[in-house]
Amino acid sequence: MEEQNDQPNEVNELVEKAQEVQHLNNPVDISVKPIVKQYLGAVKKVKKEGNRFYFSDGDARVEVRVVSDEIIRVRMAPHGVFLDDFSYAVPEVDQKVSVFKMQEHEGYYTVSTHSVTCKIEKENFHISFSDNITNLVMVDEANSMHWEENVDFGGYYIYATKKCHSEENFFGLGDKSGNFNLRGRRFENWNTDAYSYGWNQDPLYRTIPFYIGLHNQAAYGIFFDNTFKSYFDFGSEDVNKTSFWADGGELQYYYIHGPHIMDVVKRYASLTGTHPMPPKWTLGYQQCRWSYYPETKVKEIAKQFRDRKIPCDAIYLDIDYMDGYRCFTWNKKYFPDPRRMIKELANDGFKTVVMIDPGIKVDDDYWVFKEGKDNKYFCRRSDDYFMEGHVWPGRCQFPDFTNPKVRKWWGKLYEELVDMGVAGFWNDMNEPAVFGSGTFPNDVRHNYDGYRGSHRKAHNVYGMQMVRSTYEGLKKLMRNKRPFTITRAGYSGMQRYASVWTGDNIATWEHLKIGNIQCQRLSVSGVPFCGTDIGGFSGEPDGELFTRWIQLGTFSPFMRAHSAGDTAEREPWSFGGFFEDINRKFIELRYRLMPYLYSVFWEHHRYGFPILRPLVMLEQENISNSFRQDEFCYGDKLLICPVLEQGAISRQVYLPKGLWYNFWTNEVLDGGNEYNIEAKIDSMPIFVRAGSVIPEYPVMQYVDEKAITEVALNIYSCDYEVNSYMYEDHGDTFAFEQDIYLEKKFTVKANDAQGLKINQRIEGLYTPNYEFYSCHIIGMKFQVKKIIVDNKEVTDYHIDDRSVLHFKCLKNFTEIQILSL
Repeated sequence: MEEQNDQPNEVNELVEKAQEVQHLNNPVDISVKPIVKQYLGAVKKVKKEGNRFYFSDGDARVEVRVVSDEIIRVRMAPHGVFLDDFSYAVPEVDQKVSVFKMQEHEGYYTVSTHSVTCKIEKENFHISFSDNITNLVMVDEANSMHWEENVDFGGYYIYATKKCHSEENFFGLGDKSGNFNLRGRRFENWNTDAYSYGWNQDPLYRTIPFYIGLHNQAAYGIFFDNTFKSYFDFGSEDVNKTSFWADGGELQYYYIHGPHIMDVVKRYASLTGTHPMPPKWTLGYQQCRWSYYPETKVKEIAKQFRDRKIPCDAIYLDIDYMDGYRCFTWNKKYFPDPRRMIKELANDGFKTVVMIDPGIKVDDDYWVFKEGKDNKYFCRRSDDYFMEGHVWPGRCQFPDFTNPKVRKWWGKLYEELVDMGVAGFWNDMNEPAVFGSGTFPNDVRHNYDGYRGSHRKAHNVYGMQMVRSTYEGLKKLMRNKRPFTITRAGYSGMQRYASVWTGDNIATWEHLKIGNIQCQRLSVSGVPFCGTDIGGFSGEPDGELFTRWIQLGTFSPFMRAHSAGDTAEREPWSFGGFFEDINRKFIELRYRLMPYLYSVFWEHHRYGFPILRPLVMLEQENISNSFRQDEFCYGDKLLICPVLEQGAISRQVYLPKGLWYNFWTNEVLDGGNEYNIEAKIDSMPIFVRAGSVIPEYPVMQYVDEKAITEVALNIYSCDYEVNSYMYEDHGDTFAFEQDIYLEKKFTVKANDAQGLKINQRIEGLYTPNYEFYSCHIIGMKFQVKKIIVDNKEVTDYHIDDRSVLHFKCLKNFTEIQILSL
């Protein structure tokens, strides 16, 4: 499949012409060999160095490195010399390994941990991986690892081909457009400004060269850590082969063992990192447009939210707040006193978020350009000319964010904006995008943290290193406050620095579907804090489409409405009172569920769990779930079934095995079945896993508007044991890193004969202000005899007409017993 690369053919044509010249002129002996694919030969030498094992065919070398009990890294050096072992994605390669060993057998070698075995065939150098119950998980195809010389740039085109099993399915690769299952498709990774992209359009804004394979009910992951333009083929050209390759760099991939998809995703997170705990306000509703200006317009939007009682935490300023689109400046005509405006917005509960682009206008009177020029911080081309291109300010130069000195400088540039009270920063255009040419030329040089490289190597990490500069600078400037950053472009590991959105989408029902799939795909690809431009960036939604998008956005980790300046305004009230009321209802629901949403984020940050979990992750043994793509769980407890068809008043829903409660009616349904569920415009099917404890806050107009006096616990009864978690901390500081937090584990188990029992275990040192839980027990199948909390009877309780039991208890209870008659 990789033979479609036409570079070697061009070289061969040159060789043929040279041979013609030789034939005509005869005196000169030109003996240039055509470029051909080169393959590994038989294994001749083996060497061990700690947890690294080197296998050689006499020329090329392959390193097999035991990273952990379940992760093994494979590298290939075509002529025996490895590149410097440096990665922006993986800060630390080695993890804890219990035990590992290498053994020689008659026809092969094995490198084994207690969980996984890597097998290296002596004769043909094929590599395969299996669990230690002899279940073969991933196998090299014939002539798997190979390479070609790259005569234009040096180095090699590098390739790996694996066997694609007949019923194998694939997931991941970040925000690719199209079906969630990648089987049968080919992809390119080259960060691209893809305005108004379509279904199956590729490439898009981000490069995440990580995928999950699933066959025979066992999952594994491959992380191809290569920043050059790369490609993946999942049985597109040959149904029996899966391939990945790149235009340069090193063939280096991590095999990540399962057997569950959740295991693979968590282990990938152990390599590339999890998202920092965000400020809690960033989980609220956010309103954006290109652009809200002047100040009177910004204030009008803010006033409308408060007057209409629609919760909102942030208002965005797009590029028009700047002076001539110069970053780190203000247009004083539109915003004569930004410090005062930001303070007044803050007094009304609004955070201000502003955009910052990488292009710095060429203008010797512009202080940012002058500093960058004087310190030689801007990118240069191969002959030492500055890299210049036109973007919003006109002719611009661009910082080299792969240079640590530049990152430090860039981070300090935010000081005045932070001092003014700006709460969040949005890095856009950082693919990097350039008008006309699309991006930088290949010959642009980058520092690459001292490891040097052209733009071919640095392109896909440019946006990630820009937002890294932003995040690390803000972390210093904001002292103990958590930064909030957003990036449009990035590479694996970007989640350590920023949230993302899916780019410039369109106001269509198709894009509602695309965005739903993209957020699930990003979540299982290690990027949890993601969302779409609610309502579509370009085009014109009607009230129904916008409202269905608000409903989906309520259960997107990042909830922001955004639109282009040449479209009609689209705030939650823009489509009339009927739709406004529904939009308010769902935005309020998000604020009610804030403690649950925040707790799910903690589970990601601390343990590596994805926030959005597609059905195939919940129940991978059901082959049908490999093709179900519009339902997902938010965390472990809420099943979200968005309505994605125009005019729909119901939709088909599949419930995974177990018992599920209809969130709106409390009806209990058996999982493992499909149901047709009513879904009129004012509703969206939501189900709660039986046994769950879902914490709830009172509705607020913005996060922390009011002091919490009590937290509601919605407890869904079941006859088997279920654990739930609730996380609490200050909400905007790093005190949790010194154990100033609470992680509460609730265990629920019911028995018709004896009643229901709820236990709570608490870890951490944080002290919340409230003293009581308001408990609501849903789905009891018995009559209540008495309620005992920590050996004390509770007599003040009641059961409403929906058979929900209500009572209060102290927040630090250890055990609640609800005894049956």
